[in-house]
Amino acid sequence: MVKNEERVGLVVGLGANGEGVIKQDGTIIFVPFALVGEKIRFKVLKVTSKCAYGKVLEVLTPAEMRIRPDCPVFGKCGGCQLQHVKYINQLKIKEDTITTCFKKIAALNVEVKPTVKGDNCFRYRNKLQLPVVDSPKGTLIGFYAENSHRVVPIDDCLINALWTESIIKAFKQFVEELDIRGYNEQTNSGELREITVKEIKGNLIITAVVLSENLRGLKRLIEILKEHVKYKFSFYLNVNDKATNVIYGTKFIHVCGPKEFLGDMLGVKYKSGVQSFMQVNNSVCSKLYSTVRDIVDADNQTVVIDAYSGAGLMTALISKNAKKAFGIEIVAEAVECANALAIQNGLQNKITNYLGKCEDLLPGIIEKERKENSKICVVLDPPRKGCDIKVIDAIIKSGADKVVYVSCKPSTLARDVGLLVGSLEVINGEIKKSENYEPRYSIELVRPFDMFAQTKHVETLVLLQKIR
Repeated sequence: MVKNEERVGLVVGLGANGEGVIKQDGTIIFVPFALVGEKIRFKVLKVTSKCAYGKVLEVLTPAEMRIRPDCPVFGKCGGCQLQHVKYINQLKIKEDTITTCFKKIAALNVEVKPTVKGDNCFRYRNKLQLPVVDSPKGTLIGFYAENSHRVVPIDDCLINALWTESIIKAFKQFVEELDIRGYNEQTNSGELREITVKEIKGNLIITAVVLSENLRGLKRLIEILKEHVKYKFSFYLNVNDKATNVIYGTKFIHVCGPKEFLGDMLGVKYKSGVQSFMQVNNSVCSKLYSTVRDIVDADNQTVVIDAYSGAGLMTALISKNAKKAFGIEIVAEAVECANALAIQNGLQNKITNYLGKCEDLLPGIIEKERKENSKICVVLDPPRKGCDIKVIDAIIKSGADKVVYVSCKPSTLARDVGLLVGSLEVINGEIKKSENYEPRYSIELVRPFDMFAQTKHVETLVLLQKIR
């Protein structure tokens, strides 16, 4: 098998990213947008010692689950990976991905419950991130192609909210009128490098990420946005002049509109600001958080620790029946919002929010509360990279009675659950499978939530119960 060779093959499985798997000549070939059971003609793009990667040239025998995607840039833009699959089959693919990750990574056979769906499988996203780049064709606004920094220009996005088209149209007009230059990552130069938007209860927080706080034509940009965007909005500049892949710099400048907007979910009122974390799908988030609240099942002897607590919404939900609750968050603005949320909902005597790294603060909190003979429930909702090993160690040493883990990446979820249960262990700095271990926790629930319809991503909820 060599690069650029054209072949015909049968897809026998799907990879963790939703790509088709073909086995030929003792090699596993991963081919995006190919489905199980399909006979395809493909081109070999890359060959390594372990596997190969290909590109679909022609689907010779389509799978029954294949449909025609509605998006004109599907397959070019890196936002969606499963829009060519019937929605019911998308859900099954995600369930199978989670099962496979637990088995292969953590040597755990788990029962994955049926995926919880949202109210809509299109137009569900309340957040938008648009890179703006300098190119030979001028300034481009769009999404990155899969595994690249090449921007695919777009006019709309079918999984984002209905206001998306008006935002893109406004910024394109601004760029054209004032000849604004997008970001050039080779030279770390340009004027406008990213556009971000988040929606809170029909209100928008719009941020332009710029290299200098003196953005040309700022007044005109606000005028154009008011012409096109039929929503109440606030506007920020964020200054990021570093040669980095991180979207935001440290300096936010409030230009106009309210600094925060009010929202509510499941009876909890909250404020959300420009840096506050939000789940991207309101309907699925509501179903997820209500399930978390139910399985935490706190009573007046239970201390709940919400690690990676964000703006404090989940902390408030799970604190109501608890003895007390703690939130740990690294973003200062989010902690301020969480403190305001606690006061607004009359929970200030139950909730304590800490600013700092979870791995630094969690061990001390657990140690103190364990001395008071409280039942301890730890709720984990970390970023995609999963938990720091210090967090895992602190939970293991504490013997927390219950661990509720919310994850947006099945592979790091499986790894962390394996470490907590005991099927994995750290030996000389490396994570390895344990032999003849006694499990510390039983896995009571594994349930996917389709937070990211049409994409390879999935949110998963796991409940671990301490084995006495």
